[in-house]
Amino acid sequence: MHVLKMFDLTGQVAVITGAGSGLGFQFAEAMAEAGARVVCADIVAESAEKTAAHVTQMGGEALAVRCDVTREDEVAGLFAAALETFGTVDIAFANAGIGDPQPLLLHEYPTENWEKVVAINMAGVFYTCREALRIMFPKKRGKIINTASMWGLAGPSSVFPIPAYAATKGAVVNLTRELALQYAPHNIQVNAICPGFFRTRISDGAYDDNGFVETVSAFTPMGRVAEAAEIKGTALYLASAASSFTTGLMLVTDGGCMAK
Repeated sequence: MHVLKMFDLTGQVAVITGAGSGLGFQFAEAMAEAGARVVCADIVAESAEKTAAHVTQMGGEALAVRCDVTREDEVAGLFAAALETFGTVDIAFANAGIGDPQPLLLHEYPTENWEKVVAINMAGVFYTCREALRIMFPKKRGKIINTASMWGLAGPSSVFPIPAYAATKGAVVNLTRELALQYAPHNIQVNAICPGFFRTRISDGAYDDNGFVETVSAFTPMGRVAEAAEIKGTALYLASAASSFTTGLMLVTDGGCMAK
């Protein structure tokens, strides 16, 4: 196969949670640019609709679905809607996630904040992967891409204390490895993207704070924060035939942070 053909997703269907903004929006755009039909899911219905409208304006096919990934019935409904509209699911991005509501040491950490982060970042990934695999397993083909973090591979307190985010993204890393092993014999590849500092909504305006930008830029060997669109190539590689012999990979896109 010609190398460029490996990245062609024509006729495939990609489901993306957290598609309304940030990295999820970029995943949706990348999938559409490569020819896939895109199911754009977000807890904010208007955001999902805007992303789907953007895909349509690009000349692609898209479906917007409002979905709270902490509710297994809504995640099941998301994949049912994908099947009803497009007939299958070939690619699933378990991308919806949040950061810690406040950066706090653990002895100061409110239980409600911990439970909120765990519900979205862990249970949401579990529900999304499970529903995707229920579709992919019978046909013995599929791609699952989980959004983890470089802070799933190392503790973030050298920059700021975010214990729930660190714990949940570490869980996503090891769940990805486990699923990769479980489904490797069935031609389903399960990988994760581990981003560093990207300009996304997850930081709730932190990148509008010059002090924050200076701090994280100084921590990053490349000396800057990434733009959200810089994730698109990484996403397409993991979603396409280019990664047909790649599974259980934590693809770190962090400007060199984890090389330290």
